[in-house]
Amino acid sequence: MSIDYKSAGVDVEAGDALVDWLQATDTRQSPHADKLISGIGGFAAVFRMRFPEIKKPALVSSTDGVGTKVKLASHFGIYNTVGQDLVAMCVNDLVCSGARPLFFLDYYATGKLEQQNARSFLEGVRQACHDSDCALIGGETAEMPGVYHGSDFDCAGFSVGIVDEDNMLGPERVKMGADVIGVSSSGFHSNGFSLLRKLFDEDLDVWRDRLLRPTHLYPRLVLKLASENLLQAVAHITGGGMENIPRILPRGCRVRLLDWSWPDEFIEVQDRSGLSRVEMLKTLNCGVGLALIVDPVHSDRVRRLCEEMGYKTFVLGAVEPGRGAGAEPEIVY
Repeated sequence: MSIDYKSAGVDVEAGDALVDWLQATDTRQSPHADKLISGIGGFAAVFRMRFPEIKKPALVSSTDGVGTKVKLASHFGIYNTVGQDLVAMCVNDLVCSGARPLFFLDYYATGKLEQQNARSFLEGVRQACHDSDCALIGGETAEMPGVYHGSDFDCAGFSVGIVDEDNMLGPERVKMGADVIGVSSSGFHSNGFSLLRKLFDEDLDVWRDRLLRPTHLYPRLVLKLASENLLQAVAHITGGGMENIPRILPRGCRVRLLDWSWPDEFIEVQDRSGLSRVEMLKTLNCGVGLALIVDPVHSDRVRRLCEEMGYKTFVLGAVEPGRGAGAEPEIVY
């Protein structure tokens, strides 16, 4: 009796069919279409580096996943929202440097490739790439029986962007006395789900929509603000919560965190878990997806532009002297 690859659990034709579907079903012009030499379907994608308007071009890269939120996606059979999550977790990191997203690649692995599930996931990825002005240039789908079981799957994303080196955002641009402004999250985003799944295990169906609500895509907002020279630095509030803010502070600085009104779902988490305020802020985003560091002169305009683009804003604090000139940057709760 002979055994072929398909009977061992890997259907190569299913993977090829998924690529064919992806190529055939997107009628929109890809972002940066003039720079795509070759993309989905080849061994490697090729992107033309032609940016005469950028004096000192620097490439910026980011990679991430969506953590154990994939368990909820497979449990409910809802895959498109984590497709957006995957793109958001990468491009939101990338724009913290002021970079413009150029292209994105995804990796999707499962025990058995179900076409509808994979298509739903990729449709979420593709739409999020369009919404971030980022080309979906390639990816990989892996069928791995014995590694993943049942409806289990995992995913990873990879993004590349470009920035003028002289215009990069970051700690070196932060000034003492600058304001720290929070930009609203859509909810839990894609962090803390090992905890969240335990807390909501008995009433998952009631909380399904909030738990699977996709991560906000922030590139257009950040690049709009950066284009008007309104930003000094940006922190993406992901794993570790507010502990992401010191990553964009220079040595000798700190931010004393003020209070803001948390969305209901975070209050529910605190009630169910018994976590203290500080523990919550070190674990979840508590309603803040980005922290913007801006000159106080620009704060009102930054908040107005954020709200015009559909985001709530919160005053998180200000940059102040820390423990000493060379001390590690910190957040004070």
